Amino acid sequence: MPLGLYVSVPFCRTKCTYCNFASDVFSRAVFERYVDRVCADIHSTPELARTMGGRLETEVDSVYLGGGTPTVLESQQLERLFVAVRQNFRLLPAAEVTLECAPGTLTPAVLETLLRCGVNRVSLGVQSFVDQEAASVGRLHKRGTVLDDIVRLRRAGITHLNVDLIAGLPHQTAESWQDSLASVIALGVPHVSVYMLEVDEDSRLGRELIAGGTKYHAHFEPDEELTADLYETACDQLNAVGIEQYEISNFAREGFESRHNLKYWTRQPYLGFGVDAHSMLLSTADACEAVRFSTLDSLDQYVAGAAMRRTEVSRQGALEETFFLGLRRTEGIDLEEAREKFGRFVVSALARVLVDLAGDGLIDWEGDSVRLTRRGRLLSNEVFERFLSVPSHASTVNRRTVG
Repeated sequence: MPLGLYVSVPFCRTKCTYCNFASDVFSRAVFERYVDRVCADIHSTPELARTMGGRLETEVDSVYLGGGTPTVLESQQLERLFVAVRQNFRLLPAAEVTLECAPGTLTPAVLETLLRCGVNRVSLGVQSFVDQEAASVGRLHKRGTVLDDIVRLRRAGITHLNVDLIAGLPHQTAESWQDSLASVIALGVPHVSVYMLEVDEDSRLGRELIAGGTKYHAHFEPDEELTADLYETACDQLNAVGIEQYEISNFAREGFESRHNLKYWTRQPYLGFGVDAHSMLLSTADACEAVRFSTLDSLDQYVAGAAMRRTEVSRQGALEETFFLGLRRTEGIDLEEAREKFGRFVVSALARVLVDLAGDGLIDWEGDSVRLTRRGRLLSNEVFERFLSVPSHASTVNRRTVG
C-alpha cells in the first residue's frame, strides 16, 4: 500500500490568535538549520522504520507540506525538501503533491519552484473573504490578495485548489458568512474545507475569552449556536452546487477529494517529518497491529534531535480507530467490512455503543451501514469519545493526526 508523506514547516509570518499548533514566528536564521534536520530525517527513514518496528513502503502517492506556512521558506529551501523526498521515495506518476499557502506569500520565485518540484495541489488558508474578520485573528491578507493568488495559480496550471474557511470568527454574522460562501462558490475551486472555530485555552484568543477580556476581539466572538448555524449553512450551500461533503470539515467536487487526508481517516500508512509530525506504519510484530510515533512540538528540541514518542496500536485500539476515524467520513462505516477485519465477536462488543448513539440521534444505523447524522457531525467529539470508553486492554493510542 503506497505511503503518504507529511512535512511540517512550523514557520509563519504572524501567529493567528486562535492557533494552538506548533507553529510560530521565528527568525529566518533558523530556517536553514530546520531544513537540514528534516532532510536528514528523510534520508534516515529506513533506520527510523526499523527502530519503530514499522513496515516501510517506498512507493508514495501523496505528499503534503503543511504548517505553519511553507511558503515563507526560501525557494531553494523548499526545493531541498522536495529533492530529499524524491531521493528516498518513489513518487507514483499520479501522486497528489499538496502545499499549504497563506495568501500573499506566493511570490513568483516560490510559484516557479512549486511547478519545478511537481506541486499539483495548493491549499489556501483564507479563513474569511471579509477583511475585518481575517484581520481580527491576525491574518495579513485582503480579499483581493486571495483572488490574485488563485488567478496566478490557475495561469501556472495548478487548478486543484482548496480554500479553508472558518465559522465562528470574531465579528462574523450570518450576513458576512454568506459573503464568504458566495465568494468561494463563485471562484469555482473544487475543494473547500470548513471548520467550526474551537478556541483552545492555550491560544491567545482562548486565554482572553476565559479571562472575559476584550483583546484579540474576544468580545465579538459569535456564540456556539450561531457558529453551528453557520456550519450547517455551509453544508447546505456547498452540497447544493456540487461541492459535496465527504468528511466532517471537507467538501469537494467528484474526483477532487484530498487523497492525503483520506489516508488518515481510512488508517492507511503515512510518515511525518518535522516538528510535531505524526506517523503510522503497520507493525512488523504480531503482538500489535500498527505503530504510531511522533516528534516533539518544540522547535529547539526537534532540531537538537530529541527522541520520538512511540505507541503500539493493539487490534482493539485499531478497531476503535476504525470507528472514530471512519465516522468522520460522510459515507461512514461498513460493519461487515469491520467484521471481516476484526472478527464478529469483537465488533459485536460495540453494539451497545451504536444502540445508544442511534437512540440519541447521533448516528444513522441501517443494516451494516453506520454514519453520523447532521446532529452527530456537530457533536462529533462526543460521538468519538463513546467508542474510547469501550472496555479494552489495549495500550493508549496516539490519536492525533496531522495535515
